[in-house]
Amino acid sequence: MTEQVRISKLLAHRGLCSRREADSYLEKGLVRVDGRIAQLGERVSPDASITLEGAAVRRQRERVTILLHKPVGYVSGQPEPGYESAHVLLTPDRQLGPGPRPPRHLAVAGRLDIDSQGLLVLTDDGRTARHLIGGQGVEKEYLVRVRRPIDDAALNILRGPLTLDGQALRPVGVWRLGPDYLRLVLTEGRKRQIRRMLQGIGHDVMNLKRVRIGDVRLGGLPVGRWRYLTADEHF
Repeated sequence: MTEQVRISKLLAHRGLCSRREADSYLEKGLVRVDGRIAQLGERVSPDASITLEGAAVRRQRERVTILLHKPVGYVSGQPEPGYESAHVLLTPDRQLGPGPRPPRHLAVAGRLDIDSQGLLVLTDDGRTARHLIGGQGVEKEYLVRVRRPIDDAALNILRGPLTLDGQALRPVGVWRLGPDYLRLVLTEGRKRQIRRMLQGIGHDVMNLKRVRIGDVRLGGLPVGRWRYLTADEHF
């Protein structure tokens, strides 16, 4: 017999909404399973037919995702002593392209260090956040300049296998673009992972810039400016 799963978990797994949103929609009677109104906390078959109703569908359509070119010196999340949050940059004068003023409460889906710049994703869409930070193996591409030239032996070490904090790292794509200039592609995001990997082989990072997440690129978005994710862009 197939093991049943909690309906909120199944909604999130199918990308219909986040688990937190699922619980809210279930409480309001906005979820149907096999044609009937579902109950909060119930367990269903993994292949059950599940749909959102009315207000839940409209709310999901209103979700927004923003792309920001974060400058060095801003933190991704909550402000820290001496540093402002990147959220303060989401002002109308910094917007590139059309669109309304962004919602106040947006979560960062994949942080960037204070001393790094590049593509930062902010969203109120639980599905997008889960996809980007939920261990899905989404590629993240970085351009990195180190203090001194890096040789082939060091590149081979970076390609792994490597460990960090006693845990194995997923394979890393590494290409040399110049004597001291690298392109790296990761499918995970340990804290300060690139800097620590390079420091571990004796190379200090001078500049680090994230230029791609999944299939979405930073492109020509100027430093400190932001825009909405378009309908034809997908991570």
